[in-house]
Amino acid sequence: METTTRYRINQNALVLDNSERRYVITIRDLQDDEKPRERLLSAGPRALTAAELLAVVFSTGTKKEGVLEMANRVMTDYGERSIMRQTDAKKLADDLNLPLMKALQVVALSELGRRFYGHNALATPTLRTARDVFNYATDMRSLPKEHLRGLYLNTHYKVIRDEVISIGTVDTNIVHPREVFRPALEYAAAAVILVHNHPSGKVEPSGADITVTEQLIEAGALLGIDVIDHVVIARTKFASVPAPYRV
Repeated sequence: METTTRYRINQNALVLDNSERRYVITIRDLQDDEKPRERLLSAGPRALTAAELLAVVFSTGTKKEGVLEMANRVMTDYGERSIMRQTDAKKLADDLNLPLMKALQVVALSELGRRFYGHNALATPTLRTARDVFNYATDMRSLPKEHLRGLYLNTHYKVIRDEVISIGTVDTNIVHPREVFRPALEYAAAAVILVHNHPSGKVEPSGADITVTEQLIEAGALLGIDVIDHVVIARTKFASVPAPYRV
């Protein structure tokens, strides 16, 4: 159900899906000329996928997980755009069950990219409608697990912070208001848009989606931070979670 309503910033627990674990090729399965480091040497960085480049950065895996499997999991579960925006290594390690050193490598690599190439690599769009959110969050459409993200806006509706708030597991994930509003306070955001994906392809909000949205609107009102939308997205469609008293 699409809406063309434009957002207006006032001046003043999700049930998450999971998917079956997929088989990922390990380094041992590859011929020497197919391994990421060898291909980087012979063909250059453009020949490698983002996951293969991350595997080169990681260099090694762990006893429980090969380096290529780890890199593929990180890129698939977190999303390429989200991983580039994450600056909290501890949170990244906790979210993805990564060794802290691996998470630090990801955060350091992302920061180097931002410093070398400026803000063009992570453009800050203007979000005025739910369709803008759907077009912006393209990396969430094919994620195998549900992610809840907060898109934090300034008074000009530009994204000043994009943060993964929670990642789904087989259990119910309780969304606490402090996790939603901490970045808003830290970055002096005027408003927040919540967005989460449904891997099932259905975008009809659940009762829990509606309840959580209403509770967060109330909590934001106490802090002077507008929750101006909660968008559910799938591969080809999206819908806003209804909140009867949202202004």
